Amino acid sequence: MSSQGDESAEQTSSSVEAPTSAEADPTSGGLITVTIGATVPTGFEHTAAEEVKEKIGVDARISKDRGRIYFPITTDKLSQVHLLCSVDNLFVVVEEYDHYQFKESKEETLNELQELASKLPWTNALEVWRLNRTLKKRKGHRKGGNATRAKSNAESSDVAAAAEGAEGAQPELPQETSPADSGTQAEITADSEMCQQDSQETAAEAKVMKFRVTCNRAGDRHSFSSNEAARDFGGAVQEFFQWKADMTKFDIEVLLNIHNEEVVIGIALTEESLHRRNISHFGPTTLRSTLCYGMLRLCKPQASDVILDPMCGTGAIPLEGAIEFSESFYIAGDNNDMAVNRTVNNICHIQKRRADKGSPSGLPIDTVQWDLSNLPVRTSSVDIIITDMPFGKRMGSRKKNWDLYPSCLREMARVCRPGSGKAVLLTQDKKCFAKAVSRMGGLWRKLHTVWVNVGGLHAGVYLLKRTAAVFGQTPEDVYESRGKGDTQTNERDDKGLD
Repeated sequence: MSSQGDESAEQTSSSVEAPTSAEADPTSGGLITVTIGATVPTGFEHTAAEEVKEKIGVDARISKDRGRIYFPITTDKLSQVHLLCSVDNLFVVVEEYDHYQFKESKEETLNELQELASKLPWTNALEVWRLNRTLKKRKGHRKGGNATRAKSNAESSDVAAAAEGAEGAQPELPQETSPADSGTQAEITADSEMCQQDSQETAAEAKVMKFRVTCNRAGDRHSFSSNEAARDFGGAVQEFFQWKADMTKFDIEVLLNIHNEEVVIGIALTEESLHRRNISHFGPTTLRSTLCYGMLRLCKPQASDVILDPMCGTGAIPLEGAIEFSESFYIAGDNNDMAVNRTVNNICHIQKRRADKGSPSGLPIDTVQWDLSNLPVRTSSVDIIITDMPFGKRMGSRKKNWDLYPSCLREMARVCRPGSGKAVLLTQDKKCFAKAVSRMGGLWRKLHTVWVNVGGLHAGVYLLKRTAAVFGQTPEDVYESRGKGDTQTNERDDKGLD
């Protein structure tokens, strides 16, 4: 595996080959209080902290390293943590150092990291990891004993490649049984499956634990690379626990997060990012569900609100809204028939999943194919418009955006309620967007901007307020409507001359 060349932000994993042997077995005495770390979409750390306070009832601390929050929980609330909508990946903190004093030389620093492994308080974190694994197996979330956790950080291409390779080689996926002809046979099948699962879990515990260390490093004042830190720290962890190193088919992932002087050691609790929860049919620019949730919270949907996504793509935003803010009604539209089909398929997938769980399958959402600049929607009838606008990279072009953005902002202003309507718009084409808003003749007022990272691109989520200005009576719109009127008059005159 090649190491990352960027010294300012690196991520890699250790694969220190070694023989041996048994897993440590700390015992729990009732409830354990631990600190949970969570990666979140950059820019929406405060949104994630608000959700933690709202759903779990504890205060979250925002890390100096963007895109991470930390909060304390007791083990009885572990299942609730997995239901958070704004977090991508979760880990339990073993130890954290706010101002870790790294040595000047590489050798001294790496030796110190090796010594650190045997001094850390692993017991509670490992107990939470075991409880978490049992919880996921019981709920049927786990894909297999050696499943790899998908990486949310697109910069670590080598780790992602290793993970993809591992996914294709999983032999331990749960087997599906054919439905029985009678209720008795079904019960026998279910009992045998439970016995088989219990025996498999017992056998897994008796096996040698496999692990890897993943180092996430940010900062340019370190004398070592993330590859070297993961290698040496991983070797010390292996020697301390007598676990076996395996970079792809691992049971446990130890995290070494280094951001300048801040060092956090943790154990991963998610194998696959929680943002992959709603979408089954992906498009070229599908948004992560966690980012969609952050955008929705920004506009604060209320009961009976009509919420419009005029460029829905795969329907990620309205789907997230229909599930999490179900008292509003969502209209998902796009001019591309393939995008509309993907949205319909994703809605059907969620409905089937809900029906399988015994929940009501209906969702407050509808899908339409339309022309963005001529929406089949009544004037001043929409409460919130929320969409991911074309960046001009994978979809459209920067040149086309100069015509598209003013056109869609004007049509959005027409359908949005004056004085109370809002728009939450995501775009990376900041210059074009700012120019388009300025040309709206006061129909929109910018309230707030959240800067986010979308696939490595620095983008903005803009919260706009629809002013009380009447559509069609602003200087820009009057000019355009007059132009249209003059054109129609000229056409009539021409016909009269003929």
